Amino acid sequence: MASSNGATDQVLVEAKSSVRIFTLNRPKQLNALSSTMVSQLLELFLACAKDSSVKLIILKGSGRAFCAGGDVAKVVQDIKQGNWKGGADFFREEYTMNYVIATYSKPQVSILNGIVMGGGAGVSIHGRFRVATERSLFAMPETALGLFPDVGASYFLSRLHGFFGEYAGLVGARLDGAEMLACGLATHYVPSERLPLLEKALVEADSSDPAVISSIIDKFSQTPLLKKNSAYHRLSIINKCFSRRTVEDIIAALESEAAANKNDEWISSTIQSLKKSSPTSLKISLRSIREGRLQGIGKCLVREYRMVCHVMLGEVSNDFVEGCRAILLDKDKNPKWEPSKLECISSEMVDRYFSRVHDDNDWEDLKLPMSPNLPAYALSKI
Repeated sequence: MASSNGATDQVLVEAKSSVRIFTLNRPKQLNALSSTMVSQLLELFLACAKDSSVKLIILKGSGRAFCAGGDVAKVVQDIKQGNWKGGADFFREEYTMNYVIATYSKPQVSILNGIVMGGGAGVSIHGRFRVATERSLFAMPETALGLFPDVGASYFLSRLHGFFGEYAGLVGARLDGAEMLACGLATHYVPSERLPLLEKALVEADSSDPAVISSIIDKFSQTPLLKKNSAYHRLSIINKCFSRRTVEDIIAALESEAAANKNDEWISSTIQSLKKSSPTSLKISLRSIREGRLQGIGKCLVREYRMVCHVMLGEVSNDFVEGCRAILLDKDKNPKWEPSKLECISSEMVDRYFSRVHDDNDWEDLKLPMSPNLPAYALSKI
């Protein structure tokens, strides 16, 4: 087990043969990532990269969640106390951890048996193997919180089939394990009752060969049926609408589809979700995902760090603090967004989020590690 500063073990560590099993261990908080957890995980991944006896990492969560995201309530508390830099420190370490995972020299198997949201996607989707189950529930709900899909989401969402990533990122769509497999978020689907046997087989294999690990997971895998009402069945409409250039164009295209299909609840609920989200968040999220299509993981994380610092500074909009108040703290689910309409947000306002932070002399861009423990291909990912 690993603990930090005498705190309760928020990340449990088991050594089994050449395998290290990390278990996220804040079950009452749905394993939301605290700064302690992020520090521990980063330390563990870096230590295992140097340890030649370690061949494979397995990452899982305790209780009913894999990881429900980052602990943003603490970040908001810091912002309200005038300490936005506390949040900047948290995101800097979290994004560094995301990069280390994305460029890791050893295979990682993430067992996504439960809720996977926000920061939970950051510690898993960047890894080589992502195992979904019938209990998996994925979402990037940031636009409803006045944030944007971060933790490198502009990299992995933009690489999903078609324009499904724009749909998932802007709408905050909830996807089950079958949908995760279909769109590319998961690499395998294994029924939860078979997970203990899978884990045992991975330990016994004593291998770091991705082909060997993949063939072991294949033995326990199934191809699940997509539910009748799955959004993935709507990929042609999603591609048609979410490929549009602006958020306004996307909503107009969806409204045109709604007019032609008056009884289609999926289209109307998609429009409603977009209209309830922060207009500023929608605009910066779409641009972020679009830029991510053309960038490596390193550049995506450096850009997202600039964006999140601007979000916390609140020079253009305070929607992050307001969204967290309405959804997570007061729970009235009635945020008052400002600006309140898409048309009130100019391209100059959006540009601000993508620029360096000039309001603070101490602020620096995210500096990602170029460690000898990371593989050579890490260089090509920036």
